[in-house]
Amino acid sequence: MAVSGVGSTGTTSTLTGSRQGIADNFDTFLSILTTQLKNQNPLDPLDTNQFTQQLVQFTGVEQQLKTNQFLEAMMLSTQNSGQSDAVNYIGKVINASGTKGELVNGAAAWNFALDEASTINVTVKDAKGNVVFTKEGKVAAGESVFNWDGVDNNGKLQPDGTYSIAISAKNADGKVINAKTDMVGEVTGVDFTGTEPVLLIGSARVNLSSVNAVKAKS
Repeated sequence: MAVSGVGSTGTTSTLTGSRQGIADNFDTFLSILTTQLKNQNPLDPLDTNQFTQQLVQFTGVEQQLKTNQFLEAMMLSTQNSGQSDAVNYIGKVINASGTKGELVNGAAAWNFALDEASTINVTVKDAKGNVVFTKEGKVAAGESVFNWDGVDNNGKLQPDGTYSIAISAKNADGKVINAKTDMVGEVTGVDFTGTEPVLLIGSARVNLSSVNAVKAKS
């Protein structure tokens, strides 16, 4: 479920079902014990030690029920806190590990970092894997940003959507240098249907754990 409100996972229903099972066992135990006390033989009453053991079992079941209720409340609190944190990303610009980026109104950006000054070759592909843009240039060591205006190699403006980038880099000696790439985009929604919140950037999807930086939209 994508958010404009807050969704939930199956954790709550699992805990609720578990608690219901314990409650049923608790009621059954109490019924059996009460029936046993009512129908005991006055000439041969229930053994004191046995009765004490049953009371201990009774108390143990009650404690288990209360513990399960506490766990459910704690899990709900944690879950709601995580969802609230994820919702706070909406409207903000994030950097996240990955090569995908979103072209919006003729603008897309990727952050990348190089350990050495290098000559780079940049390739941009559309969602179908077709190469739409390539560029070569020299970049200093450190963090850089590649901005694309959405215009392909033929001078045609590409439609808004998800695109991916590949950057190959070589230093002055021709040695291949690793380029670490991050996508950049504005969060427009959150999906809570999986085990981890997923941020929506247009049609792109980013796991919350992949986010490296967040800032207010300028």
